[in-house]
Amino acid sequence: MPEPEATGTDRAPTGGAASPGSTPDSPSPSGRLTPQSIAVWALVALVGAIGWGVLALSRGEEISAAWLLAAALGSYAIGYRFYARFIAHRVLKVDKTRATPAERLDNGVDFHPTDRRVLFGHHFAAVAGAGPLVGPVLAAQMGYLPGTIWIVAGVIFAGAVQDMVTLFFSTRRDGRSLGQMARDEIGPVGGAAALVAVFAIMIILLAVLALVIVNALAHSPWGVFSIGMTIPIALFMGVYLRVLRPGRVTEVSVIGVALLLLAIVAGGWVAESSWAGTFTLEKETLVVWMIVYGFIASVLPVWLLLAPRDYLSTFMKVGTIALMAVGVVIAMPTLKMPAVTDFATRGDGPVFAGSMFPFVFITIACGALSGFHSLVSSGTTPKMIQKETQVRVIGYGAMLTESFVAVMAVIAASIIEPGLFFAVNSPGGVIGATVQTASTAVTNFGFAITPDALAQAAKDVEEASLLSRTGGAPTFALGMSEIFSSVIGGAGMKAFWYHFAIMFEALFILTTVDAGTRVGRFMLQDTLGNVHKSFKDVSWKPGVWLASAIVVGGWGYFLWVGVKDPLGGINQLFPLFGIANQLLAAVALAVCTTLLIKSGRLKWAWVTGVPLAWDVAVTLTASYQKIFSDDVKVGFFAQRDKYQSGIDAGKVLPPAKNMDDMHTVVTNATVDGVLSVLFAVLIVIVLLDAARTCFKAISSPESVRLSEVPWTESKIVAPAGLIATAEEKAELAAAGLDGGGGRVKEPVG
Repeated sequence: MPEPEATGTDRAPTGGAASPGSTPDSPSPSGRLTPQSIAVWALVALVGAIGWGVLALSRGEEISAAWLLAAALGSYAIGYRFYARFIAHRVLKVDKTRATPAERLDNGVDFHPTDRRVLFGHHFAAVAGAGPLVGPVLAAQMGYLPGTIWIVAGVIFAGAVQDMVTLFFSTRRDGRSLGQMARDEIGPVGGAAALVAVFAIMIILLAVLALVIVNALAHSPWGVFSIGMTIPIALFMGVYLRVLRPGRVTEVSVIGVALLLLAIVAGGWVAESSWAGTFTLEKETLVVWMIVYGFIASVLPVWLLLAPRDYLSTFMKVGTIALMAVGVVIAMPTLKMPAVTDFATRGDGPVFAGSMFPFVFITIACGALSGFHSLVSSGTTPKMIQKETQVRVIGYGAMLTESFVAVMAVIAASIIEPGLFFAVNSPGGVIGATVQTASTAVTNFGFAITPDALAQAAKDVEEASLLSRTGGAPTFALGMSEIFSSVIGGAGMKAFWYHFAIMFEALFILTTVDAGTRVGRFMLQDTLGNVHKSFKDVSWKPGVWLASAIVVGGWGYFLWVGVKDPLGGINQLFPLFGIANQLLAAVALAVCTTLLIKSGRLKWAWVTGVPLAWDVAVTLTASYQKIFSDDVKVGFFAQRDKYQSGIDAGKVLPPAKNMDDMHTVVTNATVDGVLSVLFAVLIVIVLLDAARTCFKAISSPESVRLSEVPWTESKIVAPAGLIATAEEKAELAAAGLDGGGGRVKEPVG
């Protein structure tokens, strides 16, 4: 069957400004391999292979966490250099001569050409939320090896591919949202299903992320002060780059990082001062402030607050994770968690129930493959990217960086004693409320730990208790404090590093909430634009304010109720987080696969088609088990039946404390079960409609219609990667531009 002919927009038109050797159809000369580079890449591959070999062949002996680092970093380097490059130049055929929406539609509010270094920081901060810190920690219940394999292989062949390809196609469609692209390219039926599913899932994800932040910052004056100070610092950086010293990214970076470090140190001073009470906030107060901040961040010009704040936070995020990696190399901690635990085969783990397939993949989510990323890749980022050639470093590169965060989370969970890991991550109903009952329960799991050891672990980090500190964040903080204290300060610094890690995690997640709110606003405006055309202009003020209010009102409501009621609000929907996120990835990969086929790239459709098939198998299997499983720890309706039977018998079952709680649990399980059915049905509709569209495009290529905007020549010169090549430096110099690039001035006369 002949393939649909590639559209003219896949090639640089005659007369384009592409320089010889750097056309969209072929890699630039600077990417050619030399004997020296072949030797270097062979060495990188060897280091990665040795790391994987050590991990795979160990049979109970202790091995250093540094081997896990070697395996991951070697794989990332090979994946970025070769696979990402192949996709960018051979599959997508990125075109540096083509103007992006940021250049064509620049309005200083949502569309704004942004230095790729700043944009990398924004994109990474926006996508890297709670997932890479929490999911891999919880998945360590199955051992360190299954999660590590999925994190590394998943990001190279699925997660980073999704992010880059979605960013590319959205950039060619004026930054359209994922749901709107589904409607435009798949059809009204699949598109409508995608719009409903994507927006509903988006609200759930934002509320879950916000709840993690509230729990981390409540009664923490250090965290509240330090994170609060990032807002005025970001505003200063935005004005500095836009007004005071345009384009001086290095200058503002140095100033911003210095101010950030000062804010972190000052947070410790504030916590010990008379001001501590002012910054010690209750959960309800934090919810209000977060809703206000989310709305403001969504409506202000992107260059003023959102981009510089995300860029600033990236220094702390990446810097802290990099220091953890250095600490691992120096301290060489051993992996105390087994490579694979018995829970992987039994499926009855105390941290989360279910078999390794599919629930390890659902639990990890971010760090390997995350549907939420596709919303950012079709939200803020395509409206700010300078050149198509930058989709590789921003889309693929930022996701690799997040994946490395997930690897560090696996290490953090695996270098502490397994007995402590299970005592921290198991619910109170399983291990009890005292160190004695917890010790007995954990020993029954097969991981011995004494009551004295549990008490001492809490004392070391100045906590009253570490029992049942579920959610993954405290475990990550314990692992980080273990690594840092081994290098700096010894055991006496464990408490400092533990509380620093808690504050770090809150900052890590908050940037996802503010960017996510803006993305949700874009998504809602795109949807409303199908009814009222004015909403199509995402910078139209009435639309901006209305859509922002609806989005923050949605996740803010679930957050508020969740804080007030331990069994209500977002707590009711929390069990849907993992599956919903992965179902969202299925929508993104389906849209990308459809667009590859419709744009004449049928022979490359496997690039997104294979990860799509895997993700569909994982998520629909998980959905099926959540809906139909008879195990009350897994199935929503089985749980509902158990508690309804308890109500009928007049019994109160944990975690319920009274009969009202029993009714709430029944309601929650019913809602979760129904939503699981709804989301699965909507995704199946999207997949079937996408398959219909693909079949039509293959069988009748002349009928293909794309919503891609026409080619317009770019007047911007900018490097493709974070570091300019010699060729790019010469091009910038010829245009009279610095390393950040910019618009080429028209000659006078």
